[in-house]
Amino acid sequence: MPNTVIPFAYQLGNVTSARSGVTEWLNKGDNAWQMISATLMGVQSVPGLVILYGSIVKKKWAVNSAFMALYAFAAVWICWVTWAYNMSFGEQLLPFWGKARPALGQKFLIARARLPASTHFYEGGNKGVETDMIEPFYPMATMVYFHCEFAALTLIMLAGSLLGRMNFKAWMMFVPLWLTFSYTVGAFSLWGGGFLFHWGVIDFSGGYVIHLSSGVGGFVAAYWVGPRLTKDRQRFTPNNVLLMLTGAGLLWMGWAGFNGGDPYSANVDSSLAILNTNICAATSLLVWTCLDVIFFEKPSVIGAVQGMMTGLVCITPGAGLVQSWAAIVMGMMSGSVPWFTMMVVHKRWTLLQKVDDTMGVFHTHAVAGFLGGAATGIFAEPTLCNLFLPVTHSRGLIYGGDGGTQLIKQVVGAFFVIGWNIMATTIICLVVRLVVPLRMSEEQLKIGDDAVHGEEAYALWGDGEKFDLTKHGHGQDIEEMPSGVTQMV
Repeated sequence: MPNTVIPFAYQLGNVTSARSGVTEWLNKGDNAWQMISATLMGVQSVPGLVILYGSIVKKKWAVNSAFMALYAFAAVWICWVTWAYNMSFGEQLLPFWGKARPALGQKFLIARARLPASTHFYEGGNKGVETDMIEPFYPMATMVYFHCEFAALTLIMLAGSLLGRMNFKAWMMFVPLWLTFSYTVGAFSLWGGGFLFHWGVIDFSGGYVIHLSSGVGGFVAAYWVGPRLTKDRQRFTPNNVLLMLTGAGLLWMGWAGFNGGDPYSANVDSSLAILNTNICAATSLLVWTCLDVIFFEKPSVIGAVQGMMTGLVCITPGAGLVQSWAAIVMGMMSGSVPWFTMMVVHKRWTLLQKVDDTMGVFHTHAVAGFLGGAATGIFAEPTLCNLFLPVTHSRGLIYGGDGGTQLIKQVVGAFFVIGWNIMATTIICLVVRLVVPLRMSEEQLKIGDDAVHGEEAYALWGDGEKFDLTKHGHGQDIEEMPSGVTQMV
């Protein structure tokens, strides 16, 4: 049949059904779990952090804060598939950077996923042996989706340092620039086959790539943007504590995809990672709350959310690599060390006082991320490390052998991420400042959402202001009830 058109699926040669799109290497369970994990991370961003940011800030900044998160999520998606994915996981351009290429063609996206694309140089291994590659049983489209959610979360977490005063136009420029020149470097260096990956630095699910980089990047950006108004820094109460807890809950539950998806398979390591994530987060929340009660005599709800966050961040570098008793220890560390840096060190260190880090992202992400990476160098169990990535032969300090070397590698890897983010974020802010102001005008800072977006989060006024019917166009829509209660018609 010379004139017959053969369906594209059959042209691939390894597809068993053109209608179902099932290849001989596809594992439906692994593919389903990976897409579910990616979606859980998406829920962490929208609605999770959109709700958390919109409710934890002062009422006049609710819309702006939520929209910063929503914008970043959308902007990262387009940048990711256009050039940033391959800068993070594609062919090597530099030892710390991949080549910028689009991830949009069907030939690339429906092929079997393969990470990293760069050549391996593991000590004692064979140079360039393809069996060292990670080849999950699902297509590249799933991998691109999964890692895009990581990238989006990183920018949204960084935004927490800048709430309540950054010029939105500057934020629109900052997001793609920071993704391109900061995030992709950390991702390639540690995950995509870069020099830290080859050297054996461990970052199971983003303690360095995501949390340390967002914490440091956010702190540096906050320095260049400048502080909020003095009265906003002095009193910045949440406008809705219950919604804040809703956002925090979505963030916690979504972390099952955050850490559970990083073995790239629905396997035993994934199960352990999810269990350890919840153990560490719960321990950290309880420790933080106990410290608040001991020293301030009141259990703070915001403090509990911060303790939850530091626990989730701390366990991330080693979620599937440490035993569950170690997750408890790490939770105790993450509930106390960041608490100390935030409640004690912050108040005594001039630099921390000068920089207006709105949500304390430096403490909850940078400090907790560094702590988790170092703790992984102590508690990483050899058998679990071999399950996750057999070619690394890693072990924590307490397991003897060359465990001390792993801890050194973890610290050095953290210093690289810190140094690069300080430099890159500074340059990006200076470049953006040449085009638009980094900080809002004084009028916008005083008024808030209405001046910036022409919209407000709530129809009724709060914070003690009286609701004036004549100012809001409802004067003709109110009729008096017999009981004296007004009703909107």
